[in-house]
Amino acid sequence: MGEILYKYLDDNGGLKMLTYKNLQFTNSECLNDPFDCHPGLIDFSNVPSEKTKVWGKDVIEQLESSPYKNLSKYTWICSLSKVHNSILMWSYYRDHEGICIGIDKDKAKECLKRTAHCETMIGCDELEVQYKDVIQKPDYFHDYDVNWYNYLLSTKAKEWAHEQEVRLLLENPVFGLMPMYSTSENNKDGVKKVRLLPNISGKCFVSLYLGIRLDEGKKKEIIKAALKANPEIKIYQMNVDPDAFRLKVDEIAQSKLLEYLRKPELSKWGYFCERLMKLRKFLKL
Repeated sequence: MGEILYKYLDDNGGLKMLTYKNLQFTNSECLNDPFDCHPGLIDFSNVPSEKTKVWGKDVIEQLESSPYKNLSKYTWICSLSKVHNSILMWSYYRDHEGICIGIDKDKAKECLKRTAHCETMIGCDELEVQYKDVIQKPDYFHDYDVNWYNYLLSTKAKEWAHEQEVRLLLENPVFGLMPMYSTSENNKDGVKKVRLLPNISGKCFVSLYLGIRLDEGKKKEIIKAALKANPEIKIYQMNVDPDAFRLKVDEIAQSKLLEYLRKPELSKWGYFCERLMKLRKFLKL
């Protein structure tokens, strides 16, 4: 098994991902951090005099910066995390009502080498995000040891460090070779509002973590979809650790899973009564 990376999702998004066995890639201009992949992170202003013998400084600066200003327009990103128990990350996705899926990175990247129904190679790059406390812009014309592509696509503010993000990247993807949908209500945004959904194998999903407040009905649907995608997937319930401000993880045994899935759905009143009985038993009333 390769390195495991984690995808936090709300309950509906998680159910779709497990059902259709795909990963979602978002155009980098549509990420929630406005500083993400911004060309202003690089200093193009210190143009060497020897480069201005034919064209002026402004022209050279524009020519050299142009590929990086356009890089974000043609790059789609799937954001994953190195951790599955971040309180903040769980809070972002419907206040612990979501799920987190553990993905075998190597298997997923192998699946992404080809589209589902043709021989066209798409592949993907991988970058681990680097977090900066202060924007210290590297000098494009004088800092020779910087990989500008990696720097621009993987630099974020220190405030996001809790995400421990690793990115899978699709650059200049060929539309029509994979499932997709648009979040735009008109055509003025062009393709940047298009979400790409390349398929991967269900075997890539190696673990499933259920949020503390995940709805019981939705939980059953998600567990069924996860087991259908990969019968060997490990399933865990997130719980509050009463001795610390942290989340604890309890694995659900296969026998318990089957028992849980066979259990008939309770009405809201039945669910309330069941919880009341448990509370009475706990308080020994």
